[in-house]
Amino acid sequence: MNPKQKKEIFRKTIHVSSILLPLSYRYIFLNNRKLAFLVLIPLTLIALTIEVFRLEHKTFKKIFYNIFGIMLRKHEINNFTGATYLMISAVICIAVFPADIAFVAISFLAIGDTLAALIGIPLGKRKLFNTDKSLEGSIACFTGTFVFALFFLNPIVSMAGAFTATVAEFSKIPLDDNIKIPISSGLMMSFMNLIF
Repeated sequence: MNPKQKKEIFRKTIHVSSILLPLSYRYIFLNNRKLAFLVLIPLTLIALTIEVFRLEHKTFKKIFYNIFGIMLRKHEINNFTGATYLMISAVICIAVFPADIAFVAISFLAIGDTLAALIGIPLGKRKLFNTDKSLEGSIACFTGTFVFALFFLNPIVSMAGAFTATVAEFSKIPLDDNIKIPISSGLMMSFMNLIF
């Protein structure tokens, strides 16, 4: 495994801690949007302020990079970090989707994206549609998200959400995964929930 792959696996092991966000929404805030927003919106505004300072001020950027540089991907050096995108998508999901679907959609990010990397990077042999994503990683993403969703949603809604999260994870759509995965899967699950 090369250093780039090791760094990505390290990032994903930290990434899995993002499950604390949906767990807090469900089990601490008890799916109460107002309470969740009292915490999430100020944290999101703080994250956005830090991002603006980091991108606009060289000294702050250097300090930030010295502390968090090991976790940053190349494209995050001159753009928002995944953590900020996660906060933004969590606020959107909680605002727009029913509580169970918001919880599952935000959780999909921690579960699916992490499993895709942890399985796909060391074991992935079959690349999908001219991307750097592997069939093995996508199967891990789908399986993990589907099994998780089954605990909270009906099987058809769970399968549709897991499939959408998996497609979003390997797609070349130029949006951060932290936006693509929860919002696209949340939209699909909300739609399917109306039918089933």
